[in-house]
Amino acid sequence: MGVDQERCGGEVERLKMAYPTKLQEIVQLFEHLPEEEKRESLVSYSLTTKNYEPKDGEKFDLEDVRKDEECADTVGVFLRMSEEGKAHFRMTLGPQVQTLTKAMTAILCKGLEGVEPKQILELESDFVPKIVGAQLVRVRSQTTYYILSRLKGICKVWSDRQRAKA
Repeated sequence: MGVDQERCGGEVERLKMAYPTKLQEIVQLFEHLPEEEKRESLVSYSLTTKNYEPKDGEKFDLEDVRKDEECADTVGVFLRMSEEGKAHFRMTLGPQVQTLTKAMTAILCKGLEGVEPKQILELESDFVPKIVGAQLVRVRSQTTYYILSRLKGICKVWSDRQRAKA
């Protein structure tokens, strides 16, 4: 393989791994932590979910509140779109929602703040094990991907409605 091909291949790999900036910062923080510190950081994030609940008087373009079998309790996803076409999420979590789900809620709300729905829909989930750790992904696989699937779902509904209006 020539130098140009190698460089191009590396560039393609780097681009494939690119995440929205705020999410990338979180991934980089977790990537270098030992398993025990990852768990401690996940617990810390789980304690911040109240920051991502809807505020009084806040208006949303879409709301999706439901209880799914993948989750221990009801989860509400609230999407507000800015005039620039950027997504802003708020979420509500029932009292039975597990710590890992709470942590992923805070991480994704923070990491995907101000990102275009198209970019969220195209986001690969390969960052999840980098944050959670391989062991927790194996043990809690449904939980670790649940919140991402809900955020992608509401973005898809919004995108489909925008296409239908056009």
